[in-house]
Amino acid sequence: MRVKKVGSKKPKSCIKLSFSEKLKKDSVFSVEAKKLTVKVSSLKDREELRLKSAKAVSLLNREDFKSVLLPDIKNIDAVVEGVILSNYQFTKYKSSPTANSLKSIYLPKKISKKSLKAVQNSIDLADSTNYTKDLINSTPNEINPTTMTKLAKDLAKENGLGVKVLSEKGLKKESMNLFLAVGRASVHSPAMVKLSHRPKKAKKKILLVGKGLTYDSGGLSIKPASFMTTMKADKSGASAVLGVMRAVKKLNLDVEVHGYLALAENMINGEAYRPDDVIVGKNGVSVEIKNTDAEGRLVLADTLVYAQQDEKKFDAIIDIATLTGAAVVAVGEYTTLVMGHKEELKNSIIKAGKKSGELIATLPFNDYLEKMISSPVADISNIGNSRYGGALTAGLFLNHFIEDKNRDKWLHLDIAGPAYVERSWGYNQFGASGAGVRAVVELIKSI
Repeated sequence: MRVKKVGSKKPKSCIKLSFSEKLKKDSVFSVEAKKLTVKVSSLKDREELRLKSAKAVSLLNREDFKSVLLPDIKNIDAVVEGVILSNYQFTKYKSSPTANSLKSIYLPKKISKKSLKAVQNSIDLADSTNYTKDLINSTPNEINPTTMTKLAKDLAKENGLGVKVLSEKGLKKESMNLFLAVGRASVHSPAMVKLSHRPKKAKKKILLVGKGLTYDSGGLSIKPASFMTTMKADKSGASAVLGVMRAVKKLNLDVEVHGYLALAENMINGEAYRPDDVIVGKNGVSVEIKNTDAEGRLVLADTLVYAQQDEKKFDAIIDIATLTGAAVVAVGEYTTLVMGHKEELKNSIIKAGKKSGELIATLPFNDYLEKMISSPVADISNIGNSRYGGALTAGLFLNHFIEDKNRDKWLHLDIAGPAYVERSWGYNQFGASGAGVRAVVELIKSI
């Protein structure tokens, strides 16, 4: 979508958007007057401006407008973000797609330099979120560990990010046996990709780890057919990490950020790992496999260990994953569930969520749940021995792969709910929402 300042003359077929705190009705739409006025309760509420902008976009597309002139208000960057996010379409596989009519956003002629910079930041952030949506929405016959590795390398090249790839051979050399087990039944070899943003005078260092199951059949513990149809979205964590890396580079944040993508495909053949297997992770922790559909925590476990050994000194380590259906049961489809040990860090991501517009909730660890992942034959089991508390026991499983000295630096983000929803909501369309991108970028900025 094109975004530019308006010239001396307003373009043809351009409607002016305005916001009012005084309208009695929800919205007033007048094509004749070439003006759309939307009611808001407060012009200071950035999330309301995003949401009401999305409502305006749906009306503008319905009436076939090609461009919109935005109002000169303090939070115009939030309006731009709402317009770009809500105007997103995924039509890659349509032979005759019906495109949205809205193509251009015009900014006020006398917009201040400060507002213009804020607008550019919103464009970069929204574009990075939409980039993430494209990845998640793309199908498993197109996106596999090999092709996603190439996409990550392309992103690194285009944006000047550092890149490192561990192939299957490299994973074996690093003793990442849990990771390898998940991917060994696929014709597409697993891989781990590291992208790096290294500003010259970085104030902090953040590590991100993303679950990148490009497809999850459940393995030998096979999923029911109806549960497989959205499993292209099991790469949402790694896709979000890519979106964050794109954004931090575009925004030129003065924080060093390293993003690790754990890429694998969980399939079935004679080489598939089995329930009853015991596999030793990179840090020496042995894991009894009780369910091969609890595979995301296995690739994350080894990658978390690798990241901590790779970048020994850092300020925070955050994993992002569509990890458990239990998270969706706990807080619904629209909310990210956060776990960790340090209250200050958990509060920081909640604040970042509120500022960015992402819904985030937390659940507390407790010692009693730890017993649920005990095993009589190994150090731990990959699932709990009860149907209850599944999101927490998954987080506690990952806790075994966080070094003691790093426990207070770790956050676990379970995005199973909001990452992919089969209906539109807010300024999100059917399918991928890019969950995690905006909240994590906001957290990095605050750090």
